[in-house]
Amino acid sequence: MDIATVVGLFLGFLVIVVAITMGGGALIFVHVPSMCIVVGGMLCSVLIHFSLKQFLSIFNVVKKTFMTKVPRPNEIIRQMVNYAAISRRDGALALEEQIRRVDNAFMVKGLQMLVDGQEEEMIRGLMALEIENLQDRHANGKKILEFMGASAPAFGMIGTLIGLVQMLQNLSSPEQIGSGMAVALITTFYGALLANLVFIPLAGKLGMYSRAESLAMEMIVEGICTISRGENPTVVREKMQAFISPTHREEVKATI
Repeated sequence: MDIATVVGLFLGFLVIVVAITMGGGALIFVHVPSMCIVVGGMLCSVLIHFSLKQFLSIFNVVKKTFMTKVPRPNEIIRQMVNYAAISRRDGALALEEQIRRVDNAFMVKGLQMLVDGQEEEMIRGLMALEIENLQDRHANGKKILEFMGASAPAFGMIGTLIGLVQMLQNLSSPEQIGSGMAVALITTFYGALLANLVFIPLAGKLGMYSRAESLAMEMIVEGICTISRGENPTVVREKMQAFISPTHREEVKATI
């Protein structure tokens, strides 16, 4: 689980609640009709904009921002260097035993093609296709969160306009104007809060995870293809280190 996401959401809402409590009564910020306008209107707009299948995937998209596990680049390099050493010493078939110890499905697929004697071009093509499909799925999920982040403030404004119209109909009671204005503005508050504390940050986190996962997969592809050419472990390591920063390259050299 991504602790940063959980802590960020918790502290964000905590700061808002504490600020509201210090400024006066917190109950005035609880308005069920306003919540229904913002949340209900936002979900309906998502349902209109996207397909039903994409709409139902919202929970999986949000879950991915909390539960994604991206392999560490240094660990991928170490694994590939070890596989290169085994392949040169005992042949590609010896890697079949290593496959049972790998918990990365994408790496297992690449190693299995290597064991099966597939050509480099075939390996690279099939694995690149899987990376492309992964990026498309992540891009669609990111678009959903970004759309939710854009529509929540819009429906907040719609709720505010509804409240203002209702308030202006009761100008005969000046003592109710202040409370009516407060209720009218709550929907804008809900929309802005959900957009800027939840949906837009989660979309950014999903985009960051997508780039990191794509990088890890590209590293695996390059490692598998380099091993398929029969390169020695040192060459495998040097080629794969192009994917990481110089600082991390030194860390890899020190541990392999």
